[in-house]
Amino acid sequence: MGSKGSTTRDKDFLEHLFVATNHNYLLIFTEKGRCFWMRVFEIPEGNKTAKGRAIQNLLNIEQDDKIKAYVKVKDLTDKEYVENNFIVMCTKQGIIKKTSLEAYSRPRANGINAITIRENDELLEARLTDGTNEMVLATKAGRAIRFNEEKVRPMGRNASGVKAVTLQNEKDEVVGMICVKDKAETIMVVSEKGYGKRSFLDDPEDGEPVYRITNRGGKGVKTISITDKTGPLLAIKTVADEDDLMIITKAGVTIRMHIDSIRVMGRAAQGVRLINLKGNAEIAAVARVPRSDEEDEFEGEEGTIIDGPSDGASEETTETNSEE
Repeated sequence: MGSKGSTTRDKDFLEHLFVATNHNYLLIFTEKGRCFWMRVFEIPEGNKTAKGRAIQNLLNIEQDDKIKAYVKVKDLTDKEYVENNFIVMCTKQGIIKKTSLEAYSRPRANGINAITIRENDELLEARLTDGTNEMVLATKAGRAIRFNEEKVRPMGRNASGVKAVTLQNEKDEVVGMICVKDKAETIMVVSEKGYGKRSFLDDPEDGEPVYRITNRGGKGVKTISITDKTGPLLAIKTVADEDDLMIITKAGVTIRMHIDSIRVMGRAAQGVRLINLKGNAEIAAVARVPRSDEEDEFEGEEGTIIDGPSDGASEETTETNSEE
């Protein structure tokens, strides 16, 4: 059954778990395009059930800024390592930027500008790459674009980047970027009204691309069929059968399900209902999380949902203290 790995506060949950040594660095990126450093030994050490400290209390982040991404880096003093790895970032307006890790090898207490964010835009994702990966970006309109990382040339820290995807209209925006290293993993997409599905990046039988490779800047291909029933696309993640999926609604209701309970479908399918939403309720966030075999209930402020779909279809949910 395993044992409890940490204690979380209300409406919080464990999202990432990784192994690091005391001298590794965390590169932390904010919505406004700033980058901050933290050595692993600077993070207060606690026992395995401690709640931990809020990262904002450990860094000089502006009051109105938010942490959007963080990257674990092995060693900033290894010249070969920093010159052969890159940080790839994307923004909500479809801009992508690649910068050599060497540009982030000189830590400053007050942080540095990692990317110049244009007006009405914000940083969405940041990934550590080795220059040979494939990038997939998905938009609210249900389209995804796949291209080789080599299509994005490295540029300086103060550059704003180049176009990664053409948005359909003013209301469209990028909802996520994934960096594909292991093609055995599947692509998981989830819409605002609780529909989702998994698809292969390449057909496992004949190796043909399910998401065709194009040049950056295109409109992409359909990754989920968007209808009034599904609502706009909310998230794209790479997932493996041994992962869990955590979904939180805007009302604070939480559901957790095993990824292998969601079947793999075609790229343009509408998907299956992952969670029953009442009235005008919408999903607020989706995360790939480490597998948990504990049968605990996951409680939110507005209600409780236990378990997930056993065969990709929704099961009945239990709600408490609902004000809807």
